[in-house]
Amino acid sequence: MKDIKEIFAKNLTELRTENKMTQLELAEKLNYTDKAVSKWERGESVPDVTVLISISELFGVTLDYLFKEDHTLDERFYGKRKMGRYSHGIITALAVLAVWFVTVLSFVVIELMGGTVIPTWLLFIYALPVSGIVWLVFNSIWFNRKRNYFIISLLMWSGLLSLHLSFLTFGMNIWRVYLVGIPAQLIITLWSVVKKRPKDKSEKLFKKHKQD
Repeated sequence: MKDIKEIFAKNLTELRTENKMTQLELAEKLNYTDKAVSKWERGESVPDVTVLISISELFGVTLDYLFKEDHTLDERFYGKRKMGRYSHGIITALAVLAVWFVTVLSFVVIELMGGTVIPTWLLFIYALPVSGIVWLVFNSIWFNRKRNYFIISLLMWSGLLSLHLSFLTFGMNIWRVYLVGIPAQLIITLWSVVKKRPKDKSEKLFKKHKQD
């Protein structure tokens, strides 16, 4: 029988490649470095149980699956069945499209009823930040969180645009509101470059200090 580290390494590599994920992408989702993932896939070490649980949940498999050399057909496609018919990308797109469907429906209904004090075309402007919120939520759950900074930027500027155009309909040109976006954008940009210290390095330092 193969060494348990080798079995885990083989299973992890297969799961990662089948899900079209790089070692760096997997490392980011687990809050580890790609070097740590590389060591796991080379069979040099096995992560602790909390990380193993995260890996099993990420790929939709059981903990037993990660350490079994041979898998049944049911086990092999357990994760794929768990995902269902739709990929995360399609589900996210459907959620955003739902926002625009409600927007168009509201626009048509209000127009048929005679309109409102506020121009109905503003509904489409308001849909921009709402779509950004939906995209941000799904991206935080399923995708690369580094993209969140880009989405937050779009969300902020579309929100300021909505505010400006809303006041403009009442004859109030508050264009200076965009000045708020400049320092806010700088904060978002600086926040995006802040990096957390990878866990494997911090653990090494802790162990070294403990040994000393």
